[in-house]
Formats: sequence, C-alpha cells, structure tokens
Amino acid sequence: MTSEVAKDTVEQNVFGGVDSHTDTIHVAVISENGGHLADAEFPTIAAGYAAAVTFLTVHGNVIAIGVEGTSSYGAGFTRTARSHGHQVIEVNRPDKAERRRTGKSDPIDAYAAARAALSGRATSSPKDDTVAGIRALHNTARSAVKARTAALNQIGQVLVTAPEAIRAKYGHLKGTDRTEALARLRPAGDALHTAVLTALKSLARRVKDLTAEHQALTRALDSEVSAHNPGLRAAHGVGPDTAAQLLITAGGNPERMRTEASFAALCGAAPVPASSGRTNRHRLSRGGDRTANSALYRIALVRMSSDARTRAYVARQTAAGRTKKEIIRLLKRAIAREMFRCLTTTVTIPGTADLRPMRQTRNITLTAVAQHFGVWPTTISRLERGLTRDDDLARTYRNWLHTA
Repeated sequence: MTSEVAKDTVEQNVFGGVDSHTDTIHVAVISENGGHLADAEFPTIAAGYAAAVTFLTVHGNVIAIGVEGTSSYGAGFTRTARSHGHQVIEVNRPDKAERRRTGKSDPIDAYAAARAALSGRATSSPKDDTVAGIRALHNTARSAVKARTAALNQIGQVLVTAPEAIRAKYGHLKGTDRTEALARLRPAGDALHTAVLTALKSLARRVKDLTAEHQALTRALDSEVSAHNPGLRAAHGVGPDTAAQLLITAGGNPERMRTEASFAALCGAAPVPASSGRTNRHRLSRGGDRTANSALYRIALVRMSSDARTRAYVARQTAAGRTKKEIIRLLKRAIAREMFRCLTTTVTIPGTADLRPMRQTRNITLTAVAQHFGVWPTTISRLERGLTRDDDLARTYRNWLHTA
C-alpha cells in the first residue's frame, strides 16, 4: 500500500516556486490544483542547487518552476535547473496589494512564484548567459562614468571654497584643460594651500585614470557587441553603449520575446491603452526597462541630427503640428521595431574593407573623396574602417572608385 502511494506521488504533476536571496533560496512545491505540498530552504552553492532540484523532483513530475530574479540572485539555481532539463519561468514579485493581503515571508513568496507558473500569469523564459560578459563590461563602464562625474563635481566644489589665489588660477579653466593643469600640480605654500592643492591633484588624477579605464572598457565592449550582433552594432546611431544595453534588455535568447510589440513594451516605448466608456485613448508608458528606453532616446537624437531620412520625417511631422516630444515618441517606437529585427534576425553587413586599399591604389586622398561627396573626411575614414555604416554611401563610393 505504501509503495502504491509513493508511486502515485512520484507520478503526479507539480509546479515549483523559488524565492531567491544572497545566501539562501526558498523552494516550494504545489500540485496541479494549487495545493501546497512542501517547502524548504537551501544554500546558494552548487550542492544546495542540486539538492533543491532533487527536492522538487521527488514530489512528482515537475512541469515548470517559477523563479524570482533569474538574472540576479536566482541565476545559479536557474542554470542548474535548466541543465537538468526543467522549464524555468521568470516571475515578478507579487504586487503590493497582494502582499498587504497575504503578508511577506520566504515561504509565501515561493508559493506565490509557484502559483504564477501554474496559472500562466508568468510566461517569460529567463535570459541565457550569452550576454553575461557584455552585461559585466557595460555595468563596469557605467560605474566608471559615474565615479568620474562624481570626481569632477568634487573638483568644482573644492574650487568654490578654495583660497582666492587657487580659484583665480584654476577656476576659469574648463574640461580637460582644468584636469590636466590640476594633475600636474606640485602642492606648496602654507598648510591650507598645500592641503587644497593636494586634494585637487588627487581628484584630477582620479579623473584621468577613470577616463582611461572607461575608454578601455568601451573598446572591449565594442568588440564583444560587434562579435555578438554585428547587424545591431552597425545600425545608424547605435554605439557600443546603446547596443550593449539593448542586448542586455533582450537577453542572448531574444526569441523569448514573441513580437516586436512586446519588445517595444519591454522598452517602455509602446503606448498603453487608457480607454474607459466612450473615451478611447492611449497614454505614455512609464514602465518597462527605462535604461533601454534611454538607449532608444539616444539613437533617436543621433538620427535626428545626422540621418537624412529621419530629418525629413521630423520635418513632415513638425509641419503636421506635432511637438518635438511627440515626434521623439514616434521615433522611439519605430526604432524599437527596427532594433527588434536586428536582435532576432541575422542582418548581413556589406563589407567596406576594400574601400581604403582601392583609394590608396589610385592615389586619391581622403580630402578629395570628402570634397567629391560633400562630407567631412572623418566620415569617409570611419566608413572605410567600418566604424560607421552607410550602405548607400559605401555603394556610391565603391562605384566611384571603380570609375575614377
């Protein structure tokens, strides 16, 4: 009799839920009808993850596991569960109304994650690890920029209260000139002057070091992004930082997003329905990944200033009476559609490595090419080196070189 009960228990379908933390994960198991079966806590180490997976499987056939924080505290368990062939579903935290009603504890959150997987309220697959390196480089580069900005602000604050002789000598300098001058200081004078000059010199050197660090990280990030998705990196207005942010938002497995509309919603670039009764309208989305929304905004600004088609579109919309904010919102939605195609399909990039050898063989200077096409020499140089993409200019340039 006991063996038959155990057999029935093993063969039943169950759903798992995981509430993840720094040192522990709490795992809960529920049946197909939502009944609570068991819950337990495990350490966030390899043995703990393996034990958690075993704990789930002994209660039945695991259909799916809902996990909070699949890209943060729950990343280790997610890798282990997927390596054992289990379906993992990313689960958001319970909303505030539900938490006020049911309370807050690790078992409650774990069971809530399991119910989200059972009900179908949570359906998103977790991101894979293929963009983990890009995420690490991107976050480190951003932290270097923040630290550099903090050091620059501190230099300005020190100069505001510095002795008059120091303010008169360095207060009028701006940007790199000020940093270079302060970094070359040789503190001297009385105790006050020596202390202030030493502080300014230290801060200026910190700014220089952080600038060099950020440049090195950006080069490494550019290399990683270009290798991972060359089509995305080559799109007009997409730099290393914006490309990295969009890859991080989409994940290395963008097939988890079903449509371009879902990607636009994920980036907060899709209007949200706000209709009621006879009122039929949409409102601006304030949700989604705001860093991805910021990336779309920067791409829109670049294209508004340097892309002919975008400038023509802006002119048409302005003539139709739309404001600049409204036009940027429209552009972000269109850019999200284009970025989704770059993220989910293989985009072939025409090669430009042959342009510079052809030009040099014909003894044509960059200045002569730039004058012929009415652009800056830097534009031609960046095109030849593959740093910017302009398919129309590259094709016209190549044809001109063949006939030159």
